[in-house]
Amino acid sequence: MNNPTEPSDLYTVLRTPDLIDPVLVVHFDGWIDAGVSAGQAVRHLIESCGADPLVEFDTESLLDHRARRPVMHIVDGVNAGIDWPTIEITSGRDSNDRDVLVLSGAEPDHNWRTFISAVVELAEGFGVRRVVALGAYPAAVPHTRPSRLTVTSPTVDLARSNEPRATLDVPAGMAAVLEQAFDAAGIEALTMWAQVPHYIPSGPYPAASQALIEGLSESAHVSVTVGSLGEQALATRNRLDDLVADEDGHQAMIGELERQHDQFSHDGETLPTSDELAEEVENFLRSQDDEPDGEVTDESDTPDNPGDDE
Repeated sequence: MNNPTEPSDLYTVLRTPDLIDPVLVVHFDGWIDAGVSAGQAVRHLIESCGADPLVEFDTESLLDHRARRPVMHIVDGVNAGIDWPTIEITSGRDSNDRDVLVLSGAEPDHNWRTFISAVVELAEGFGVRRVVALGAYPAAVPHTRPSRLTVTSPTVDLARSNEPRATLDVPAGMAAVLEQAFDAAGIEALTMWAQVPHYIPSGPYPAASQALIEGLSESAHVSVTVGSLGEQALATRNRLDDLVADEDGHQAMIGELERQHDQFSHDGETLPTSDELAEEVENFLRSQDDEPDGEVTDESDTPDNPGDDE
């Protein structure tokens, strides 16, 4: 493993675009992302903005390739090529011609502090005005209601006033550490978390991805259409409705979750208690440790029984 001596040793700037007050959107693979919702939202954002590579990071200094192995493509027994994990910043423009930067790829395994300094250094050089990280976590919410968003931020004014009610300690991902570093550098930073029904243990959940895309418009004035995410969300909703209809126990569970959801919304509450949220995060992290590496990208892999993991 290489040990960089300066933050600038970790990256290569590929071009010098003329940027005006860009927003930086952040998502790393390998951290909390129930239903691969944030990953799907970021891929949709990159495609919608026509984003092209702007900065490449030195993954030899940042990643453990035994933990994040490259992917070998085998075609009729022939090794047709290797795809190595990457970390990069891409740049594009939203539907209102605003500049958007996206930091995405594998979450670093090594040299976190140097990587953080490098990202802040780049953000300052590009004139970033706000940073929004995306994530998703499992919650006791029904699939029959829109996916709700919660917000964390080092700045009280950026966190929604009705949401910083839970007090808890959880393992921090790179995005959370970057939040603090950007705040210290005077750049507004927050993370939006989409809630995903806890009874959907794996597979995409497009409704949460759609909520994150819509949340970017509200939190950072990044405007892109939801496109096919809306159709995918409806298809997933219909499939889950059909599965639930076959079991009285499932219908009762969904009904209770709907009641709780509607009561929280009516009372202005949108976060579970500290103990409930901590348990949900810990259970999700344990499930990630128990599953083989790899990312689910085909929504047809949604489990056939939404109650199996209750």
